Parts: sequence; C-alpha cells; structure tokens
Amino acid sequence: MKEDPFLTAHKPIEDGFPFDLETDSLGDSMGLRLPNRSLYVLQGGVGGGKSLISQRLAYGMVENGVKVLVITTELTTRGWIEQMESIGYGITDAIREGQLMVFSRFGTIAEAIPDVGLNELLESEAIALADVVIIDAASSLMPDSLDESQRFTMMQRLRSICADGRSLMLCVDPDEMDHKMMHTLRASAEIVLDLTTAMIGGEIKRNIVVTRFLRAAGPVQTSVGWRVEPSMGFIVDITAVS
Repeated sequence: MKEDPFLTAHKPIEDGFPFDLETDSLGDSMGLRLPNRSLYVLQGGVGGGKSLISQRLAYGMVENGVKVLVITTELTTRGWIEQMESIGYGITDAIREGQLMVFSRFGTIAEAIPDVGLNELLESEAIALADVVIIDAASSLMPDSLDESQRFTMMQRLRSICADGRSLMLCVDPDEMDHKMMHTLRASAEIVLDLTTAMIGGEIKRNIVVTRFLRAAGPVQTSVGWRVEPSMGFIVDITAVS
C-alpha cells in the first residue's frame, strides 16, 4: 500500500506560519504570520464569512509550506474542495502531495457520521501530524451547556494539543455554543478575529475585526475589509475603514 504523504513525520515550523499570497494583501494587513503553538478563534454568525476566511488562511498557509488539516462540519469533503476551486484556490495538488488533508463529518459525498463531537475529532491521529488544524465550525461540535469542570477539561485538551507544537483554528458561532465556554475561548486565545457585516449604500460590507493578535511578525490593522470574487479569490477591500 502506498504511504499517505500527510501521515509522514514533519518538522514543526518554529517561527510562525506565513499565509501571504501574491493575489492579495491580507498577510501585510494582518501580522504576516500566525503564531505557532497557539489557539485562534474566528467568531461570526451565520453568513459572517467564517468558512471563507478559514479557507483563505488555509490556502495561504499551504502555499507557504505549512501542513494543514481541515475538519469541516458544514460541507462534504468534495464540497469543500469544490468551494475552494470556485474561488480560484486550486488545492488538489496539495492534497495529493500531503500538504493538505480535509476531513468531513459527512464523509466524501454525504454519508453522515453520527455522534461525532469535538472530543472525538481531537483524537484523530492526523491532528498530531499537522502544523495547523482548522475546525469549521467547532461550535457545532460542542454541547449547548457545560459546567465549570467540563469547560476546564475542554480548554485543557485544546491547550495540550497546542503545547505539542501545533496550532488550532476554531471557527465558532456564539449562538451555537455555551456562552461561558465562548468567553473562556476568547480569553485564552492568542488570536481572536470577529467577523462583522454591515449594509452600506445598498452593499454588504464585510470586515475582519482583529480583537487580539499576539506574537505578530508584522503590522496588524484593527479592521480589514474584504470580499470574495469568483475565480479571483479573496480581495482586501481598501475602501473599507481600517
């Protein structure tokens, strides 16, 4: 049997994870690198752009040699790949070469996998072999209510994974999960990005509000306007207030 290239040992990236692309200026606007051994929280409601932002960051990191594992709870594996392709982010070569792996709770097409929670996903062997693990949306895998002991245990689990040399990116909708757990996540995370939308002049304006960004390698704007165009991918909106 041919060995899966993703499951081979890799050397951790010690100075953070670059995610810049020639096609946009997001890296220059948002710290140049994501810190290693860290927890990132992308918070937004339905339609806020969590999946698109995580896809842009995943593609940028893969293009810069970072080994990424994506776990999606909203799309099938095929659907996630097709979504990336539709915005001009071709990732089939990266998957074939073992630079990127995509898991879905729905399987490749639509075979639902029941009773899968965050704890079960965190037991995957592939997590230990990635530089960055993206879970979209992590909030849908968490219980609606947790007591103090359960919240502590959850944070301890997340932090132990980061301490082993990788980073976790959790895409969360605060309406889907325990509010105290949401507060705990935000208070503990090295990066907190709040995704906002507003109707201005008949158009929807989207912003990444950088609430926290520790250990940045470059300048960090407090707010980054953005949009996505078919086949052009992610575009930083220079007309937005930053």
